[in-house]
Amino acid sequence: MTPRSDRRQTGLMLEIFSTLARTLRSALKVRRDLILENLALRHQLAVLTRSGSRPRFRPADRILWTSLRSLWDRWRHSLVLIHPATVVRWHREGFRRYWARKSRRRPGRPRIDPELMRLIRRMAITNPLWGAPRIHGELLKLGIEVSERTVSRWMPKRPKPPSQTWRAFLENHLRDLVSIDFFTVPSASFQILFVFVVLAHDRRRVLHFNVTEHPTAEWTAR
Repeated sequence: MTPRSDRRQTGLMLEIFSTLARTLRSALKVRRDLILENLALRHQLAVLTRSGSRPRFRPADRILWTSLRSLWDRWRHSLVLIHPATVVRWHREGFRRYWARKSRRRPGRPRIDPELMRLIRRMAITNPLWGAPRIHGELLKLGIEVSERTVSRWMPKRPKPPSQTWRAFLENHLRDLVSIDFFTVPSASFQILFVFVVLAHDRRRVLHFNVTEHPTAEWTAR
């Protein structure tokens, strides 16, 4: 047997094996589709028998159909009682609920003991001059591991004295307030005069003023 005939025979055998593999895969796929289609139809018949004229799908039924949607390409062709859009909506709702529950289960910062909260508040009330750093240091001396931020969060909020309004501030300091203005005025001969004015607020009195044609830093300082 020549090398050319050997290569031809090898190629023929590979083609035969490839054809057999495709045939077997196709047969298995057809059998799988038949099994899934039979399951889908039997399930809908069971739902119709159980519910009567108006089919009602339970959570387990919705899980089955969302699973078929993920595993089977021809799931739409076996739907009789519901629309494909309904199965898609079930799938999206399940996905949204799954991630919402997983987010709730995510561990966060552990909650401190109620006894420790009461201890922080009692220390703050008993020692009104102690701040969060001092209380945090005292707790560390007692062997209690807690952050300074947590201590400040659970300290009782002391009421702050009300601050005076802007109107009250002006009334209390009116005699000590002055206004300063530096502006220009055109003269009758079309010259520009620079005017510096200091005005008292209490009586609207002019405390000082000066006028010049050529302002300098020395003039402004005087």
